[in-house]
Order: sequence, then structure tokens, then C-alpha cells
Amino acid sequence: MRASRLLSVLLLLQSRGRLTARELADELEVSIRTIYRDMDALSASGVPVYADRGPEGGYSLLEGYRTHLTGMTADEADALALSGMPDAAAELGLGRVLAAAQLKVQAALPGELSDRAGRIAERFHLDAPGWFREADHVPTLTGVADAVWNQRVVRVRYRRWATGGREPEVERELEPLGLVLKAGTWYLVAVSSGDSDAEPRTYRIARILDLETLDVRFDRPEGFDLWKYWHQRTQELTDALYQAEATVRLSPRAMELAPAVLRPHTARALAEGSWPTDADGWTRAVIPIESLAHARSELLTLGADVEVLAPVALREQMAGVAAALAGLYSG
Repeated sequence: MRASRLLSVLLLLQSRGRLTARELADELEVSIRTIYRDMDALSASGVPVYADRGPEGGYSLLEGYRTHLTGMTADEADALALSGMPDAAAELGLGRVLAAAQLKVQAALPGELSDRAGRIAERFHLDAPGWFREADHVPTLTGVADAVWNQRVVRVRYRRWATGGREPEVERELEPLGLVLKAGTWYLVAVSSGDSDAEPRTYRIARILDLETLDVRFDRPEGFDLWKYWHQRTQELTDALYQAEATVRLSPRAMELAPAVLRPHTARALAEGSWPTDADGWTRAVIPIESLAHARSELLTLGADVEVLAPVALREQMAGVAAALAGLYSG
């Protein structure tokens, strides 16, 4: 543990230049006293590390000194797949491993390439979760991830989303094939254990109430492609949800607001279609809808800038809500 931390200290100084004891301690999540001891150990081992006192002081390496002790562990190499997603790596229990791997990669790069990598990190940041939503509580995530990686069967107690009169919680033995992070939400793709004909299904990690990893190994289905499965599954879900249509008139303001306030599928249909515009500048369009209730809630976000023409049932529901609002605010 200490040897790994000493290497991290050395690589931090090499890649970032002068750093204070406080900065090093914060980066490595240790005490300042530990950093002092580490610096003494590095100096005693022959590493040319120097301390400058004063407000602008800190620790630095002799100019021109570079270490080649950048050997990467298997865990660090695996964690590099999550570079650019530090929050996801942390949720999977790989945060510190990923940080160490990135340090070693940067230290191994020639000076100019290392500087370019640093500039990119300073200028680009990926924030996967959607706006204004709390992240799922996923205490079982690291256990699920370990089972995915080691191809171990898991026994889970799972809370269903829509029960349809069935038991709200079920117990399953699953063969976990992969994890997907979608808009800040973690999903498990798995098949029922022992059923060679079972099709993969998707489980939301936050709904796994209990997890037990069994001492049973499974073989992954030959040719299974996680990306292809997820892409096909999301397309099927979208097609299943949006099986009806509505004809609407939208003001110029509504067309501007659509990408921000309507669902992506609806906004994309408006943007990609060739819709006629009347003399008042209003656009007549046909949009996909999931249900009357969902369409009513979605279109009400546009207020008086949208008029539903069809179906009649949706138009009547919009009129009913408008009348109720008028009565509420007219007193």
C-alpha cells in the first residue's frame, strides 16, 4: 500500500510540478504527516525531491528528472475503460484505481503529449446524469460489477416496477452479462440462471434489495454484444411506448421551446419533419404520443402556444384542464 502511494506521489510531482503537502494529502486522501514521512522515504531512496518554503513553496523534483517506474497493474488497466467517467468509476469502487492508472499513463507520455492530455482534461468534462434529478442509491453496484467481471451467478431480491397484481418483490438467480449507465442510472443485463433458452432482461440496480454472489461460474452466451443488445432494447421500448399520434398546431415560440421542454422523441419528430406553416406563423405537425395522459402532461408545458387538433379525446382533455385553470384563477 505504501509503495503504491509513494509511486503516486512521485508521478504527481512529475506530471504537475510543484505541489504543497496539503495538495498531495488531499489528492491521496491521507494526512499531511503521512506526506512528510513519504517525502523522507523518497529522498532516502535517492529520488531528487526538494522542498521550497514560503507561501509559494511546496515539493518538486529536480528539473529534468523523470521516472520510468510506471508499470500498470491489471486492475488499473481495466479501470482505464472508465477514464472520462470518474463518478461512474467511483460508484463501481474503482475511483482510486482509475486515478492511479491515469497518473501512470500521463507519466509515461512524452512531454508534449502529456501537456496535451493535461489541456484536454482542463477543458472537457463529461457529466452523465440528467439535470435536476437525484442519483440512484446503489449499494449493491460493486457486488454486481464484481459478479459481472468474474462471471458468477447472483441471487437477488428484486422490487418490480409495475406489478400488475403480482408479488411486488421476487427472488431470482441471474447470470449477469453486463452493466449499462444510462443518464445517471445503472442497469444490469442478465439472463435467468440455468435456462439455456432464456433471453437477456434488464434490471435497474437501485431495485436490487439484496444480493448474494454464489460460488457458481457461468459461461457467457457466445456472440453476445452488450452495445447491440442495449441499442435494440431501447429502440423496442421507444417503439412500444409511442404507438399513437396527435395532430397539433404550434406557435413559433413553441417550436423554439420544443427541444427544451418536450420529450426527446417528440422534439426529434418535430425537428426532422417537413411541416406546413399557416399565415399566422403556426406550424401544423403530427407527433408520436405514448398515451392521452402522457401527451396531455407533456403538451401542457407549452401552455397557450399549442393547440391539439386530434384525437378528439386529447383535445377535450386539454380543454378540460384549461377550463379548470381559468376557473381557479378567475376568482
